[in-house]
Amino acid sequence: MNQYKNKIFIVDDEPLFSTMLSDYLMQHNPSLKVKSFMSGEACLEALYENPALIILDHYLSSNTSVHLNGLDMLSEIKKTKSNPVVLMLSGQESYYTAAKAIGLGALHYVIKDEEAFEKVNSIIKANI
Repeated sequence: MNQYKNKIFIVDDEPLFSTMLSDYLMQHNPSLKVKSFMSGEACLEALYENPALIILDHYLSSNTSVHLNGLDMLSEIKKTKSNPVVLMLSGQESYYTAAKAIGLGALHYVIKDEEAFEKVNSIIKANI
């Protein structure tokens, strides 16, 4: 298990959603250290911090010429030495996208719905 098991990254380009999820997780898990990123590129630059888990949105907007969506990010993350657990989180209820994410190494694919925070919290408690 990762020695930084209390560190979680959230990668989501919706700041309000990211803040609400971060607050919820820290309220229910006081020992967690949660860091949020608005882009996949910023998250990749911080992987040296060895998060135990990355919560990754499928759709990510970007202001850079290199645009990585969630599936691209997942592929890049899985190439790294730290190899954290990745949880895909999306507003898309697409079987194809979910299957692709799992095939690329995501532990779970969670739909952004009214139960998403509870689902994410349960997965965190069971896996880190």
